[in-house]
Amino acid sequence: MSETGVITIRTERLVLRMPDIDDFAAYAGIMASPRSIGMGGPFDLRAAWGMFCHDIALWRLFGHGALMIDLAETGECVGQVGINHGPLFPEKELGWFVYEGHEGKGYATEAAFALRGWAFETLKLPSLVSYMAPGNAASVAVAERLGAHLDPVAPRTDPADLVYRHLAY
Repeated sequence: MSETGVITIRTERLVLRMPDIDDFAAYAGIMASPRSIGMGGPFDLRAAWGMFCHDIALWRLFGHGALMIDLAETGECVGQVGINHGPLFPEKELGWFVYEGHEGKGYATEAAFALRGWAFETLKLPSLVSYMAPGNAASVAVAERLGAHLDPVAPRTDPADLVYRHLAY
């Protein structure tokens, strides 16, 4: 994180940036939709707000958190990538989602690869995990494209979750 507490990561097609209040409406929308089932949802507005604030507070508490995924060419926000931690996460988790209509374009993989690289280099983490609901083929595919491997003995809060481990090389 920079001295100002703001981080931006750029890739070939994306800009990963700190969330701001203008991002909340789309975030609340995905959290209220059936697409959030794999994250424990759908969530009401109060829960979505708490999660959104958690994503931002993590930066102050742990030096990492969520970043919004913008298209570099247009500035359109297409999703979020983040490193989660705190009492709900047994280990630091690399997570991602993209908004409806932006799936299948490689944005989640590109963003997660960039944030994971930043985390390994800056935070000196030996590994990260990604938790996902069984049957979430899209997230499994992202984890596997990133080179993560299934870790059946990793701690998890939901015993049904699949856990993919990302190792720093």
